[in-house]
Amino acid sequence: MENKVRFAVIGTEGIGRSHIEGILRNENASLAAICDVDEPAVRARAESLGLPTYYTDYKDMLRAGGFDCVVICTPDSFHKDQCVDSLNAGCHVICEKPLAMRIDECEAIIAAARASGKHFMVGQVCRKTPAFALMKAMVDRGDIGELFYVESEYAHDYSILGRGEWRKDPSYIRHPVVGGGCHAMDLLRWIAGDPTEVFAYANHKMLPDWPIDDCTISVLKYPNGVIGKVLTSIGCKRPYTMRTQLFGSKGTILGDNKSPYITLFTPCINEKGKHSFKEEQIPIDINHHNMAAEISDMCDIILGKMPLEIDVIEGANTVAVCLAAVESAECGLPVKPHYFG
Repeated sequence: MENKVRFAVIGTEGIGRSHIEGILRNENASLAAICDVDEPAVRARAESLGLPTYYTDYKDMLRAGGFDCVVICTPDSFHKDQCVDSLNAGCHVICEKPLAMRIDECEAIIAAARASGKHFMVGQVCRKTPAFALMKAMVDRGDIGELFYVESEYAHDYSILGRGEWRKDPSYIRHPVVGGGCHAMDLLRWIAGDPTEVFAYANHKMLPDWPIDDCTISVLKYPNGVIGKVLTSIGCKRPYTMRTQLFGSKGTILGDNKSPYITLFTPCINEKGKHSFKEEQIPIDINHHNMAAEISDMCDIILGKMPLEIDVIEGANTVAVCLAAVESAECGLPVKPHYFG
């Protein structure tokens, strides 16, 4: 490997497009190979990118080699095998969220990552969303004092997704909390720490032809007495959002991943000498799927310029919190997440 990291992408539609664009825009990266089971689509994509070869079987691509890092952008049920096989082939890996669908799948990927000695990043992209990164920084430097309550949501109407029909494939159960709610769960883990307990309620009223609950509300206990809430709704009738609120002893921050600003509320004395609240709108860039930042980070990690932060354990522990919520909604009792060390 020279001064550029050579990438291969499995899954070139949807979110795979964003990863490919991130690779092409990065001076430290090059696109070496692409793979997709949709042969006409991947052929057209290879032609548009000027790639001489494309693959419809990722195992053929791994055998051919010629790249340093594999980016996995396929439906969740394929992640475990593709991650393990890529690691065993001697490649670094970026795996789109969620890392996997079950605890045993997470365990298999962790074991393969540790045995390989390769870098493994999980694409929990909210950590690269400008609004959320700023909100996290403000909490860390004490702008709103001590946290006492946090909440976030994954509100997304899956009935209008078009190519998203794989999400309701009855051959496997992709619970919305694991598949989409993992964004909000991971965001609050990043800001408030690992929840010690989860309690959840769920219903199935908006997408009756889907094989799984479509709305879940999760209540969580975080370290230092912080409590929180995560809403996951895949049938809601509103534009996609991840509205997030962080409440502290000295102020409150409101934000989401699709607005050009976040809002900070802090106590003040108004012009009449009465207690009030100052409302400050802080401008930010809108980039709710910042895959370019993930590609940039992975280049720097592989080239030894920065440490890996969103590693396989981080991805697995977010899955663990999500699965605890699913279990709680099913059994009607609080559940402690099965964390990985």
